[in-house]
Amino acid sequence: MEPMSSIEATPSDELRALADRYWEARLEASPLFATFLGDHRYDDRVDDLSAQGEATQRVTWLGFLAEAEAIDPASLDETDRVTRQLLVEEIGDAVAGIDARLLELASDQMQGIHAELLTMAGQLRAAEPDHAAMAVRRLRAMGTMLDQAADRYRAGLAAGRTPARTCIDRSINQIGGYLDSPLEQDPFANLAGPDGWEGEAAWRAELAQTVTDELRPSFARYCAVLADELAPVARSDEQPGLCWLAEGDDLYRQLIRLHTGLDLTPEALHQIGVQEVTEELPAQYRVLGNRAFGTDDLTEIFDRLLNDQDLRYRSGDEIIADARRCLDAASAAMGDWFGIVPQAPCVLTPIPDYLAADAPAAYYTPPAPDGSRPGEYHVNLHQPTERGRAETASIAFHEAIPGHHLQLAIASEQTGLPAFRRLSWGHTAFVEGWALYTERLAEEMGLYRSDIDRLGMLASDSWRACRLVVDTGLHAMGWSRQRAIDFMVANAPVSRDEIETEVDRYIGMPGQALAYKVGQREILRLRAEAEERLGAAFSLPGFHDVVLSAATVSLAVLAERVEAWNGA
Repeated sequence: MEPMSSIEATPSDELRALADRYWEARLEASPLFATFLGDHRYDDRVDDLSAQGEATQRVTWLGFLAEAEAIDPASLDETDRVTRQLLVEEIGDAVAGIDARLLELASDQMQGIHAELLTMAGQLRAAEPDHAAMAVRRLRAMGTMLDQAADRYRAGLAAGRTPARTCIDRSINQIGGYLDSPLEQDPFANLAGPDGWEGEAAWRAELAQTVTDELRPSFARYCAVLADELAPVARSDEQPGLCWLAEGDDLYRQLIRLHTGLDLTPEALHQIGVQEVTEELPAQYRVLGNRAFGTDDLTEIFDRLLNDQDLRYRSGDEIIADARRCLDAASAAMGDWFGIVPQAPCVLTPIPDYLAADAPAAYYTPPAPDGSRPGEYHVNLHQPTERGRAETASIAFHEAIPGHHLQLAIASEQTGLPAFRRLSWGHTAFVEGWALYTERLAEEMGLYRSDIDRLGMLASDSWRACRLVVDTGLHAMGWSRQRAIDFMVANAPVSRDEIETEVDRYIGMPGQALAYKVGQREILRLRAEAEERLGAAFSLPGFHDVVLSAATVSLAVLAERVEAWNGA
């Protein structure tokens, strides 16, 4: 028998090996992400945010990209062709992000390293005593990471890349909330440790001392840069968008491409949003408004949804109970609508108080691939009496089941695929487009219990359609923050406070909010084409399995897969 060492590797072998090496490089480049996934090899390290570190990383990514492009796709089967295409796309996007120097602009309340650390802190754990010791060293290193981010923001200022003032204010508020919180509640000091470990008490004392002496002063130093250096020169609420920067128009088009995966113009996206908001959705509101409130007047319908005290929560406990009911109902129903269902559970978790004031109504984090952490549906309980009952169901279905939990948990469990396909969170338009698609799917599944819930579904759709108008308005057409807020207030029955938080998110993350509607519309288009082509042979569970079984993909790859399935 011929020795294995002398057998020539096939293109498929080369691709799989390349994908594995690339994933190892990704984990090494982002130790925090590795720990979040349950890989503890790098628990004593943090990500290198320096310009030099990023330049070194760029060289590494370009090497992987050249190797991937050198593999002939004609020599691969369908699965490996998709792997190659996605690998080329993912690495290309990473290089494009470095070249665009996006980190210089990431001082906002969503993408800033302070927000990432504070959000992730409560989800990390030290599984073994060795990992616990590593975690202390990591806490010390976080100060360097925060200092590096501050240096990148300074470089952005030197290049004329001023941030938006409203985002800086929110970031300062986040950090202030953390620094004002008692040490007993500090998520870094309360890191989950090894079960039954005799050394836990001494370790926790060391954690608390490190947080007090090193980490919190690092956050304070970082916050001072935001307050003293960025805030005084930040873009005002009259000029919050990228278009007010010298290179803003080109940068915005790059971000549209990165977040949607498609070459779309701001003008075309703006018009799609206007059509949905002013023509398509109002007709649906009138039908449901007549049934629920006895009126088809949009102003009256919106006013009832926003101001009817009977449609407000009285406590955080009511929000949790309602969200749990939705999660349980969707969990029970999903087997009839999907051939593939996740093995990992999805649990409901309140958003920590120190993040809640500047966080969205809910968000989701996927399970750890090693099973050490379930999928988590995080619910915001801040000012519960200001939150409406109508929105809870559609948000639950979007963030948890059948939305993000099905898509991301199923992806992580496709063990026959390379890790970068199963565990990457790229391709925003697919991930968020799927979740928005499932808000409408939930109606087909019989999950909405009332027309109030269905009006909440429409409100959610209006919200996402408004994003096409507002995001492009802010970053391509020079809209002020107030104009963006006013447009959403007039066209979506969402509370003003929530709209203000959302508009500030769009200001801080240009282009990201476009991905929801773009992805939803593409999935609906592909479904409609498949239904027309297949007729009676069309299977909705089959369609869903085709959409989800390849893990996280670009919209271009999704279209190819669905068209192959339906024989196009």
